[in-house]
Amino acid sequence: MRVVVALGGNALLQRGQPMTAEAQHTNVRIAARALADLARDHQIVVAHGNGPQVGLLALQGAAYDPAAPWPLDVLGAETEGMIGYLIEQELMNALPTGSHCATLLSRVEVDPSDPAFEDPTKPIGPVYTMAEATQAASDHGWSMVTEVTGGQRRVVPSPLPLRILGLDAIKVLLGGGHIVICAGGGGIPVVRNADGDMTGVEAVIDKDRTAALLALGLDADALLLLTDVPAVYRHYGSADQIAIDEATPDAMGELALAPGSMGPKVTAAMTFVRASGKLAGIGQLTDARAILERRAGTRILPDEAETSRNGTSGQKTPGFKGTDQPASVSPDDGGAIV
Repeated sequence: MRVVVALGGNALLQRGQPMTAEAQHTNVRIAARALADLARDHQIVVAHGNGPQVGLLALQGAAYDPAAPWPLDVLGAETEGMIGYLIEQELMNALPTGSHCATLLSRVEVDPSDPAFEDPTKPIGPVYTMAEATQAASDHGWSMVTEVTGGQRRVVPSPLPLRILGLDAIKVLLGGGHIVICAGGGGIPVVRNADGDMTGVEAVIDKDRTAALLALGLDADALLLLTDVPAVYRHYGSADQIAIDEATPDAMGELALAPGSMGPKVTAAMTFVRASGKLAGIGQLTDARAILERRAGTRILPDEAETSRNGTSGQKTPGFKGTDQPASVSPDDGGAIV
């Protein structure tokens, strides 16, 4: 099977951990083991988030020269190279000798008129206290949002991805037996100007939406959106909280999920399933194989899909299938902030 795997930025740098090279190396090593397990039996393409990392670089740049900060498209390219290198190195260490892997920078075209440019929603960077957030907003003119955990985080525009530039190069590498790491951080956001030239813009594209576009462009057999929580939850935080095992896109569309949290993952998964008629899974990084084999996570399936849980051939997946879970599974709104 050809599987596109999207790693959440917080799966690579977990909540509350210091933003150090050592912490990222440790987490990437864990991620690489899960990816290597899949790569032994399947052809994988790896995308990844960059929210914590791109926010840190932006903060460092602003501290160096507040009057001339580095643009987000350039910072996005830097994080693609940094995180891609870490994943590639640890993945190759985990795979048998003779395996092949390549990391690519990916430009992704967006619409310059996308309303997201007027409504920043994508959280990046560290979590601030209210006092720190107020100071950062004053110093740099940043927009801030309150997280469900109570902290403050910078938000930036997150336009929809329209087209992945360089898709043919990815296909050539896959044809040559390479694992490909690409579309990191949702890709480098670019727009076409009046002269027809591409230019970068101040935005961060949601990596799950780009991963869905990538999976469709590569005719992937499955899309896995991996993060640091086990599943998507109904009635999150209440006494009757339920972890969703399997559901149709229509059923998932009825959920009210935070735009800076699980919402983009569910939307991306629904988009892929509706367009391809194939499996999309959301869940914990270490459950990658189990999600693909429909033993863990939240699996989103087309309406006509057979469910493995009841073992009845031809049974439709009419809505939600879930298992009761304790009400303290995650601090987030049904999922992890990317």
